[in-house]
Amino acid sequence: MKTVLSFILLMNAGILIAQQSAAVEQAAVEQAAVEQVAEFGKHRPIGVGVSKEKRIFVTFPKTPENYDYGLAEIVNGQRHPYPSADWNRWDSTKPTERFMNVQALFVDRNNDLWVLDPGNPGEEGTIPEGIKLMHISLADNKIVTIYRFKDLPRQKTALNDVQVDTDNQVAYLSDPKRAAIVVLDLKTGKSRSVLEGDKSTTADPDFVLKLDGKEVRDKAGKPFSSNVNGIALTTDFQYLYYRPITQTKLYRLATEHLRNPTLSAAELSAKVEVAAETGVSHGMIADRNGNVYLTDSPAKAVRYLTPSRELKTLARDSRFSWPDSFSIGPDGYLYMTDAQINRGAKFNNGQDKTDYPFRLYRMKLPD
Repeated sequence: MKTVLSFILLMNAGILIAQQSAAVEQAAVEQAAVEQVAEFGKHRPIGVGVSKEKRIFVTFPKTPENYDYGLAEIVNGQRHPYPSADWNRWDSTKPTERFMNVQALFVDRNNDLWVLDPGNPGEEGTIPEGIKLMHISLADNKIVTIYRFKDLPRQKTALNDVQVDTDNQVAYLSDPKRAAIVVLDLKTGKSRSVLEGDKSTTADPDFVLKLDGKEVRDKAGKPFSSNVNGIALTTDFQYLYYRPITQTKLYRLATEHLRNPTLSAAELSAKVEVAAETGVSHGMIADRNGNVYLTDSPAKAVRYLTPSRELKTLARDSRFSWPDSFSIGPDGYLYMTDAQINRGAKFNNGQDKTDYPFRLYRMKLPD
């Protein structure tokens, strides 16, 4: 009996060691999968876009400290103002001709670049005339169209992310300030706000984000909160995925419903699906295989939801602090900015705890 018991104990110990070894091996694989592409000193990266020629574009907030370019092309690791130095000048008196605060980038199927400027630099609040979505041809670096959103309540809006459907000539944008999705007709320039205040676009008021072992609160004790933020459009343009940051669910909606202006608010809300429970996430993007990638700040990870709705981990890295925006390159890599927003002075009683330099990473997509 003792021999049998000893054998069982040895077997269990062997299984435990094998499991631990496998976990260590997997962690090593995940760590090795993360490559640093560029570093930016004290310039915080937010949006990223990678073209078919592997041209890399990154956006930076317009703040009084450490500002030179709102949108830069990264060439040999160096930042160059794009599409020109004039657009990147610090001059809030010309909001229609300057970047006020470039946020998101998107490279569409035609290899054109879309640049979203919510027009809300620093503590100045929103400058309505500065709100813009810029369509740039990467073939000649010329501005094709600038959309101004004059039919939105521009003083009350704060656009955050953008995805473009080139087939149907529609852009989808998130508006955290109004907890809404904006549907922009690229042919007419007219926009509609949908799902405003819906449970799928609104942050959980009781949710408190905890990162680096502490709650993310400002000096007044107010916890960080964000309504609908990151969005992802599937490459067949059939579904839009979206979610607030401070909520745990990922939602999706068939785009045919978003494009249907005859649906009432209640009818549209009824068509929203809960795609998965994913925990905290900021940015997201979909690949051609139907996977939806999501940043995961608490776990310092990048996860992805498969078409069969299985949540998997692509990479995990101790350097990830507020992993933010994605772009998929022609080289089969997922590019990602790391913003470290929770480590800024605003959420640390006036002390800057950022681990400089800011960085841009990439990781190989699954086969």
